[in-house]
Amino acid sequence: MTKIYLSLGSNLGDRKENIARAIEALASQGVRVKRQSSRYETEPVEMTDQPWFLNCVVEAETDLRPDDLMATLLSIEREMGRERLVPKGPRLIDIDILLYGPEIVRTGRVEIPHPRLAERKFVLAPLAEIAPDVRHPMLNKTAAELARTTADHSEIRKLADEIR
Repeated sequence: MTKIYLSLGSNLGDRKENIARAIEALASQGVRVKRQSSRYETEPVEMTDQPWFLNCVVEAETDLRPDDLMATLLSIEREMGRERLVPKGPRLIDIDILLYGPEIVRTGRVEIPHPRLAERKFVLAPLAEIAPDVRHPMLNKTAAELARTTADHSEIRKLADEIR
């Protein structure tokens, strides 16, 4: 089993329910979720004229190889009704592979670590919450270090019912 980190986000419909459904679907597809971050309401980046997102990160284990994992995540997105109409646009659900153990993977279908991981506060904050010491295999910095030093200054808010 390989320890992986996935980012989940939604900005359409019942965002909280969309994320919960996606996490449930992971379990039925060979991805065992071990830990989940709080949910964060996050300002859209790049394409800013859209609703705010709800994001979280999960730590999971899987026997799926990276390409098969990506195919599984895309299948879950499709089954939940995601349509890719506008790049970086609104979405019912988005599931990204952030890290796949300590591996660096570059295929035609997948790039791991996620190529914009270190640039996205909405991913770094929840990742640092559940795995502050996990290292980016290319930058050799921890999630906590990356979260503290990111140039991304977009607004994120931990949901009040999530604060422990």
